Amino acid sequence: MVQDVIVEVKNMVKNFGPTKALRGVDVNFYRGQIRGLVGENGSGKSTITSIISGMQKATSGEMFYKGKPWNPSTMVEAQKAGISMVLQEANTVPNCTVAENIFAGRFDEFSRYGIVNVKQINAAAQKMLDSFGITHIKAEDNMNRYGFEDRKLIEIVRCVSDETEVFVVDETTTALSHEGRRLLYKLIHQLKDQGKSVVFISHDMDEILEQCTDLTVLRDGEIIGHLNREEMDAPDAEKKIRFMMVGREIGDAYYREDYDTSHREKVALEMDHVTFGSIKDFCLKLHEGEIIGFGGLSGCGMHEIGRAAFGLEKLQSGKLICEGKEISSCFEAIQAGVGYISKNRDNEALILEGAIGDNIVLPSLPALSHATFINPASEKKMARRGIESFRIKCNNEKQWVNTLSGGNKQKVSFTKWTEKGSNVIIMDCPTRGVDIGVKQFMYSVIAEMKKQGKAVLLISEELAELIGMADRILIMKDFEVAKEFERNPSLSEADIIEYMI
Repeated sequence: MVQDVIVEVKNMVKNFGPTKALRGVDVNFYRGQIRGLVGENGSGKSTITSIISGMQKATSGEMFYKGKPWNPSTMVEAQKAGISMVLQEANTVPNCTVAENIFAGRFDEFSRYGIVNVKQINAAAQKMLDSFGITHIKAEDNMNRYGFEDRKLIEIVRCVSDETEVFVVDETTTALSHEGRRLLYKLIHQLKDQGKSVVFISHDMDEILEQCTDLTVLRDGEIIGHLNREEMDAPDAEKKIRFMMVGREIGDAYYREDYDTSHREKVALEMDHVTFGSIKDFCLKLHEGEIIGFGGLSGCGMHEIGRAAFGLEKLQSGKLICEGKEISSCFEAIQAGVGYISKNRDNEALILEGAIGDNIVLPSLPALSHATFINPASEKKMARRGIESFRIKCNNEKQWVNTLSGGNKQKVSFTKWTEKGSNVIIMDCPTRGVDIGVKQFMYSVIAEMKKQGKAVLLISEELAELIGMADRILIMKDFEVAKEFERNPSLSEADIIEYMI
């Protein structure tokens, strides 16, 4: 069957200064298709789709949408024409209502003489939420009431309408719970069946092979090849795709191969009968040279535990203790040697409109200061050492963080705490939205931290990651620990899941 081309990209080039993000890309997107885009961080996947959806302009090349030249100036313009994109990071407006976010840029549809009919916009937004099966979110609520996963669902509702012709999903599933993923999968297959086009970007190979009808592989800003459904179903498909992505064989040994759960006697971080919010009388002892993993479904409380362990939550009772001292703020936690890698990378972990070097040295500024004077040479040395040791792909330490790929941004998040010399590292979904090569590298870093006697609190929504890396796994349900598992070679996801639901 011949499919209709809905978006055609010809010889697309995109340069960020001396960095060549796209090198003459040619690709077509068809109706009735879910086309996966895969490649390492920085391969050009998000760059292509961001240009198609009006987020940025190409340096050169041509685009055609429904057979006509296409060059949108903004994402709002593209969405009105039928091309919508849901980003990996949060893209909602705080301090506004859910309804205002859903209809951002479209208030004129509910206005008369410049006055927005609040009742009408709330009713329309609630109708859309209900049609997606998202009944727990209320249109009149303030966005600040909802967490990262719910805000992502609100973005999806905002992007998809009857007018949608092309729907771009850029690493969105990494921010969603199991139920949220199920909803999104159902939606993209509905769009496909309606003759729409879906572009699906993900680093989850199982997800790509299960959900997509076709696949395009990129490397270093170029198209390496395309696979159809039959080729994706081949027994060696995953191995072939990985080789296409990185240009070399990648072994299956991502995680720790040892089962040594020993650690030092010294307690690096202790939560002593801590109570705050929905967490009641919680206790934890994290030792030097120990990796404790936290897992569970969305809303189980594991992310809140990570924030509290860094002093970001105000305790109603109990104590947070590090190096024998009681900690009551994140500033005191940093001084005591605690580092925190937030799940919400762009808003909480990094200063996007700042240099890579400035982000790396930020927690270390007190140590680099002498009588209020900061030695620029010491800053540069630390930044360059971090860039080199974590293999951050950039021009130099002065390059802004917001120009980096997701994987390289995450490397900056890691680097600033290792350069600080933090003895305790709290990692909340540390490999979210990074490619297999970067994941493999980060897992080796975490394993090395254990050998060095660092204490790691690993919060993850990926059970394979917890099984592969943690000495102990604490599964949370309804804001308390439902079950604890010790590291062993026979432990499987099936053993754990029953305690999560």
